[in-house]
Formats: sequence, structure tokens, C-alpha cells
Amino acid sequence: MTMKKEFEILSKKIQLIKRNETENLCLVGPVRLPIKQGDFEATFQWYSWLSVEASTTAEQVIENISKTNLAVGQQSSILVYGDFANADEALIRMHSICHTGDIFGSQRCDCGYQLHESMKMIAEHGCGAIFYLADHEGRGIGLFSKTLAYLLQENGYDTVEANHALGFEDDIRSYEDAILLLEALRQKPSTLITNNPNKLAALQQHGLLADKHIPLWGGMTETNRFYLQTKVEKAGHILTDGGLEDEERPVLHATRP
Repeated sequence: MTMKKEFEILSKKIQLIKRNETENLCLVGPVRLPIKQGDFEATFQWYSWLSVEASTTAEQVIENISKTNLAVGQQSSILVYGDFANADEALIRMHSICHTGDIFGSQRCDCGYQLHESMKMIAEHGCGAIFYLADHEGRGIGLFSKTLAYLLQENGYDTVEANHALGFEDDIRSYEDAILLLEALRQKPSTLITNNPNKLAALQQHGLLADKHIPLWGGMTETNRFYLQTKVEKAGHILTDGGLEDEERPVLHATRP
């Protein structure tokens, strides 16, 4: 079966970016993506990517896509707003997928709040990107393992203790692929929306960030207060910096659930 017409259309939207000696990242996009969440409306440019063998061509990716069972694993996304490549100032958010918080609106965490608030901040700023990282569920332990961790949390463990009890480190996420793609899409420094010092350090090592970051606190409830307190006390999440005023700091003191 020939796919000449389809390849002519799709090949213009495919970039093969070197990951290492044996693998490339196949970045596809942008796709125009109008979004509406309550009163918030904006049109983003959507990208997704896939790891492929270094010898794989764009044409082979297209020809073999129906034979590749991609539904068994998650692929990541990038939502771009404005002239991301050329604007002098851009906001970025490295957002770890949270099936429960982002999709269902779970109040066990603040992930859904951070995702949607970041999208609003980027649209209001006029330029930026959300890197939505699919292999970061549960700080890298995966959705099934996260379910087990939640069961432990319901029995008095905090989020770090639960991960340790299951044999994981505190945080096993890697930002290397996202950094490669950020470098492919934008050469100028960006301002990171985060409270996480590990994210800041990962991007700062590559010289990709502006001098300040933007902290993002909010969406706190009685059911996630202890979780947020643990992130500050055990994971070193930053309460103040980048312009957060004292009166905006969250009051996190809480007992275990």
C-alpha cells in the first residue's frame, strides 16, 4: 500500500531528534487545539513524541503506525501557546501526568490545579509551553504502583514513605527527553513554573532558564494539605522565591490523615 499523499502531508510535521546513539525522539506537530475549561478558552499548538530506533525514518514511522500497539503505553504531549520559538519571554511548565488529579479532579493532590492554572498563566502571558510527561505518573512509579501507594497513604504513610515501602526512591523522574525537545523548539531562555527544586536544577544545568522561576501554590484542601506539607518538608519544594509574597504562602501545618 502506498502512502505518498499521506506522507507528503505528515512528513512536514515530523522532526527526528537525536536522543542517543541508538534512539531518536520522533516529534509530531503542531496540531491546532482549541481548549475550553469553564470560563477559560485558548487555542494551543499540540505536539506529541515517541522514541524510535535511530535508523527509523519518518516514512517508516508513518507506514508502521497501524502495526505498533501504542495504546498499551502513554505518549507525552507539548502544548505550545504563542510564538514559542522567537518570543523574548516564555513560560514553561514541566507537568507530570496525574491520572487521578488531571482527569478526575482528585483532591488528594494539587496536580489538576497546577496544570489548569499553568495553562491560564501561559495564555495570559502570551507565550509558553506545557510539557505533559506521560511516564512521570506518581513521580515515576506508574499508575498501578501509585494505586498501591495511595492505599498505604490511607493507612498513615506519607507520600515519600509509601514510595519507599514499595521499593522506590522518592522521585525517579527524568527530564532529559523533555529538555531535548525544549531545545529543539526554543533556543532562548524560558521561565519555569514550578515549586520543585529538582526540575529547576535539571533545566538550569542545560542553561535553558531565565534568572527566576514562578512558584505555583493553590488548590489546597483538607484532603491534600498533608501531601503538600510532605512535599515541602521531605522533597524540598520551594515555598518562597520568584516573587511569592509572604501573605501568599500556603499554611501547610496538618496532622496525618
